Amino acid sequence: MPLKRLSRTAFNLIHGKNLVYNQCWEDPRLDRQALQLGPDDHLAVITSAGCNALDYALAGTGHVYAIDMNFRQNALLELKQAGIRALDYPTFFKLFGEGHLPEWKDVYASKLRSQLSPQAQEFWDRHGVFFVGTRRRPSFYFRGTSGLFAWMVNGYINRIAKIRGPVERLINAQTVEEQQVIFKEEKLHDRLFRPAIRWFLGRDTTMAMLGVPRSQREQLDTQYPGGVVQFIIDRIETVFAKLPLHDNYFWHVYLTGKYTPTCCPEYLKEENFERLKGGIVDNVTTHTNSLLGFLEKHDGKISRYVLLDHMDWLYSNYKEILADEWQGIVDRAAPETKIIWRSACLEVDFVDPIEVQVDGRTMRMGDLLHYNRELAAQLHPIDRVNTYGSFYIADLKKPG
Repeated sequence: MPLKRLSRTAFNLIHGKNLVYNQCWEDPRLDRQALQLGPDDHLAVITSAGCNALDYALAGTGHVYAIDMNFRQNALLELKQAGIRALDYPTFFKLFGEGHLPEWKDVYASKLRSQLSPQAQEFWDRHGVFFVGTRRRPSFYFRGTSGLFAWMVNGYINRIAKIRGPVERLINAQTVEEQQVIFKEEKLHDRLFRPAIRWFLGRDTTMAMLGVPRSQREQLDTQYPGGVVQFIIDRIETVFAKLPLHDNYFWHVYLTGKYTPTCCPEYLKEENFERLKGGIVDNVTTHTNSLLGFLEKHDGKISRYVLLDHMDWLYSNYKEILADEWQGIVDRAAPETKIIWRSACLEVDFVDPIEVQVDGRTMRMGDLLHYNRELAAQLHPIDRVNTYGSFYIADLKKPG
């Protein structure tokens, strides 16, 4: 118990005082197929870095509510929206594509700051250095706690393992077959995953920097042969040697600190930037709150929910809040509601037993959720992020 409390304290300290995510770690290409988004949909998503909120808007969603308890994550999405409205495409791509804008101070003061909420202004007033960069950390994508870890990984690649050349060849390969040859010939498994790295990956502090609470680590240690360390190694090997890397912008930015115009999130592509600037960007609003808090205040119906993996943490620490959250989801659900979530668990068994009230009756979520297991099974193995144990797609069907 003391170790668990210490781990929880470390996680809360990291997440409570920092920008954690500088990019989303969920593949929206899968989400689009799972959610079948349309102009009548109102979608609730946990903000994270905001990339996917913009992606869902580009997919035609009527309105996207981006919700996060960490105001810094919403400040990042606000900055992206301000940049879309006020900047030309080359400047915007420097800012969020390359993660480096030398003229940040002038651009921020003259074009961006006035569009931000007071809380976002206060944050970016103090953290503009993220985009100015330094010699050692030149990119925004090496900032925040997950970015700090990416910077450390790149330092290991460059100065300890000394495999920058092979890694560059790998991420620029055009076929999986080419990737496999490079991975094998360069002996990247042995050079990447030395004993010291395996030890480092097994630390709770390391996992907290990546946004992984101890509860998720414990689930994988229990369910996966070799535990969380072997899970991470296997997932990275899958990305490097079994899935196409040429359009895998998640790992490209992680390993280089920047995107390219052809390997980037949808909002960073020029044609989509112009679509967003034309008005679609206004279909996204930010809300600094818990999902439950948002649902309790929101008057309208929500037809699409993107829950990421936050239920793993709630289940391990706040079961009552998790049950209340599902009650809120049911209460605010529109007809034909679809819900997706991810988990570190290889199988989630804690959602279906949750009891909620529906028209005065007590019902189990397992009786209300109709899972599309076939589609989830098709999509999960081709997830470009490839760091989750399982993926769920469900229709919420209330009786009556």
